[in-house]
Amino acid sequence: MNDDAVISRLLTTPGRWAVVGLSTNRARAAHGVARTIQGLGMTIVPVHPAAETVHGAAGVTTVAEAAQGGPLDVVDVFVNATRAGAVVDDAIASGARAVWLQLGVIDHAAAARAAQAGLDVVMDRCPAIEAGRLGLLR
Repeated sequence: MNDDAVISRLLTTPGRWAVVGLSTNRARAAHGVARTIQGLGMTIVPVHPAAETVHGAAGVTTVAEAAQGGPLDVVDVFVNATRAGAVVDDAIASGARAVWLQLGVIDHAAAARAAQAGLDVVMDRCPAIEAGRLGLLR
């Protein structure tokens, strides 16, 4: 978990990222991080109960619904750690290739389930911070 090679690959290989907890609320970290992810060449799918369109991407209400639009390379988890396990389970069930639990989103049991299911796992890290640290931001 949190292997620099995996983090670099996830941030440099174009893919579909379901961003769970992403809404139009600009004050939330997910809003800015999703923009950074797009800037790295990723396609984002906002996942939020309101299913809002964010950064030009149509929102959906569940990870399963996001997966109906095509394979999910990363499920980026911006929900409270107490709800992260259910999101990780949805990511596994939907065939996602990786889960990324944001800063402060720590669920070791869920991370272990994802790893056991063959998903790459990043936990308690931020893609925007990691992209900067790895020199990936333009």
